[in-house]
Amino acid sequence: MMQYAFSLAALLVLVGCPLAVAQEDSPKSGEEIVLFDGKNLDQWRGYGQEAIGSGWKVEDGILKFDGSGGGDIITKETFKDFEFVFDWAVTDGANSGVMYKVSLGDNAPYLSGPEYQILDDAKHGDGKNPLTSAASLYGLYSSGDAKPNPVGEWNQGKIVISGNKIQHWLNGKLAVEAELGSPDWNERLNKSKFKDWKKFAVNKEGHLCLQDHGNEVWFRNLKVTKLDKDN
Repeated sequence: MMQYAFSLAALLVLVGCPLAVAQEDSPKSGEEIVLFDGKNLDQWRGYGQEAIGSGWKVEDGILKFDGSGGGDIITKETFKDFEFVFDWAVTDGANSGVMYKVSLGDNAPYLSGPEYQILDDAKHGDGKNPLTSAASLYGLYSSGDAKPNPVGEWNQGKIVISGNKIQHWLNGKLAVEAELGSPDWNERLNKSKFKDWKKFAVNKEGHLCLQDHGNEVWFRNLKVTKLDKDN
């Protein structure tokens, strides 16, 4: 495992790309906000507590979660309508996720935030179910024929929220389209484990969240653009 981790680290560093510089002024609608500049986690905090757990580390311009624990992390800022782009990579059998419109005060962020699934589809059991495979809207919408790159390679994810409309993208391909409150959404929700979760997917705005699922996962190039017309 140590030899594999070293090889993966070397590969990901070699294929790295320049990171954008954070905006100094308060961004307006349409302006890009760099949430991770490859240097620090100043725009993030822990979910259950403000401090970020020791499992999250910044190394070689990459945000690495080593799987040892530390809890989920969320953006300090909340977002309403937005486009969030991010690169992600996993190790063998790894599972993680990006949740959005998350609120504080619950036992876990998934109680309020829908999830963009991050997964090694080939080796994790969730990869056998289209509703829980990589880039799916976890438990509700399949990612269709959008497929992640093999373990050891970077993927680009994108989440677009505009009003009640949700899109998940994977490596430039549209994976999910959904509309909150639509008949299709309500039918799927009522057949899912979320049906009795009173706070699930009801927030008009909320935090972005990177999940601690106990597996090693890496992120880079985390950027969000506000699409709110009133900001």
